[in-house]
Amino acid sequence: MSSEKKSYVVAGLMSGTSLDGLDVAICRFTKNNKWNYEILAAKTFDYGHELKLKLSEAHLLSGEKLMRLHSDLGMLHGEWVHDFILRQKIEIDFIASHGHTVFHQPEKGFTLQIASPQHIAAIAGIPVVADFRTLDVALGGQGAPLVPIGDLQLFSNYKYCLNLGGIANISMKNSSEEIIAFDICHCNMALNFIAEKLGHSFDRDGNIAANGKIIPELRDALNQLDYFQKPIPKSLGKELFEQKILPLISSFIPEEYVLTTITHHIADQILSVLHQFGPGEVLVTGGGAYHKFLIELLRDQAASKIVVPEDNIIQFKEALIFAFLGVLRWRNEPNCLASVTGASRNNCGGVIILPNE
Repeated sequence: MSSEKKSYVVAGLMSGTSLDGLDVAICRFTKNNKWNYEILAAKTFDYGHELKLKLSEAHLLSGEKLMRLHSDLGMLHGEWVHDFILRQKIEIDFIASHGHTVFHQPEKGFTLQIASPQHIAAIAGIPVVADFRTLDVALGGQGAPLVPIGDLQLFSNYKYCLNLGGIANISMKNSSEEIIAFDICHCNMALNFIAEKLGHSFDRDGNIAANGKIIPELRDALNQLDYFQKPIPKSLGKELFEQKILPLISSFIPEEYVLTTITHHIADQILSVLHQFGPGEVLVTGGGAYHKFLIELLRDQAASKIVVPEDNIIQFKEALIFAFLGVLRWRNEPNCLASVTGASRNNCGGVIILPNE
């Protein structure tokens, strides 16, 4: 692909571990002295209860059933993005699709995101860039987090970029102005699990958590998990949640107090990182940015300024950045940083599917 072009319009697709749905952001990227972006249109397509359940249990499926879900999800994503692009009447250069993570075990040499990009390309009739993580894992890296290069080039005015999704992750500049990043802890994945036990899809504004009490034993047990002692680079998947966190949080009652305790645990881990690396402005995005109680905990105790941006950036920053990673792949430029993932070198991850050639 040519790197001469200076402007791209890309539809970024992101399906996160919190299972909220598919985020679609149609973005324009223009390069002058630096990259600039504009979100032209964006929408979240809700998965609905049945599909959420299928995706939450995808790691338990047989090989045949998993491949069927891979194809079905690709067809659904293809239909959604195709219809959205047509309604917006925007000419798209290509689609950049993250897919939905089912397995992420880089220490064993594999990661898997489903939602067949070939089906997306066939239905939308537009090239697709996908499978961003596998090359980095093959090079000995964590394959995550991938957003830091986008943070570095699109949000360089912040010292920290904190994403509060199913998993909380952070990108930051060190004293040498190099970027480092890692997964901090499970976030909405844990909060939503308990909220659902209380009959809610999520804890709106953190109101339930704000009115509960801390369970000290649970808070201590969560904060003492081995993951938090590991050096960076490091990343999290659903596996640790199911193996270590789920048994812990399921063994305490009442659930309202468990929700309060998890929220304090998340704040503890984020604050630990911010204290370790020093003050600076923190851009907070992802669904957790709407958790007013968690944001209050951070603002009360952090030496850094906590910045919650406009809704479009909160909701669609990851879709925006995966669109940007697609641009870098299209231009054959590095889109994954060895300093972040621990891979043997910077790399240009992603496969390109051309439906019309």
